[in-house]
Amino acid sequence: MSLSEKFIVLPFKKVRGNIAPGEMRQATNSAAAERLAGAMANRFIGVAAYSVMVDMESGDMSSPRVLCQYGEIADIAA
Repeated sequence: MSLSEKFIVLPFKKVRGNIAPGEMRQATNSAAAERLAGAMANRFIGVAAYSVMVDMESGDMSSPRVLCQYGEIADIAA
């Protein structure tokens, strides 16, 4: 199993009263992820930048760590 750290930005929106994740965006590093999250913050109910570990063979993501967040976000680890 080959793990690699990746940086993602996830916007959140309200769907039938619940907070749901939108389309994930990838970033090249943690600073870029934080900048992207900040730039997207005024267009969504919430935005978060994460560091995640990705299994390069299966594509499975694990161990999400919040780098920064704006507004309301849902727990993606659940």
